[in-house]
Amino acid sequence: MTRDLAVSVFVVWRDRVLLHRHRKLGIWLPPGGHVEPGELPDDAATREVLEEAGIAVELIGPPPIVAPGPRQLVRPRGVQLEAIGADHEHVDLVYLARPVASYAGTLTGEESSMGWYDLVSALGLGLTPELDAWVRLALSELGEG
Repeated sequence: MTRDLAVSVFVVWRDRVLLHRHRKLGIWLPPGGHVEPGELPDDAATREVLEEAGIAVELIGPPPIVAPGPRQLVRPRGVQLEAIGADHEHVDLVYLARPVASYAGTLTGEESSMGWYDLVSALGLGLTPELDAWVRLALSELGEG
């Protein structure tokens, strides 16, 4: 059995969540991917959103402690183990995020199917039960209404 560390990032902007149809898997997913060797999970999460959607984001999580010492990383909203194949799994760190304040609504990344979806539109995509739950959670915690 092999395992890789991966990140998934549910980005919310104006009561919409960022999703794309995965080319290989044929299912709707948020931006995400592998944590590269030597890379911090926080950096992997922001890098993946920038590469896939062209958006700089701020990860949202519980505030770190206020104390001198080690760099505080954002606590993921969830950690889950996903079977990728018969002998391979991903330890997936699931983050919530918002675009940086200067974001103007343009998607310029490498994923052409990337788009913003409100709850009704997202649920109409035929999401897996897992993605349905994450979309609802992200919109309830980071939505404006």
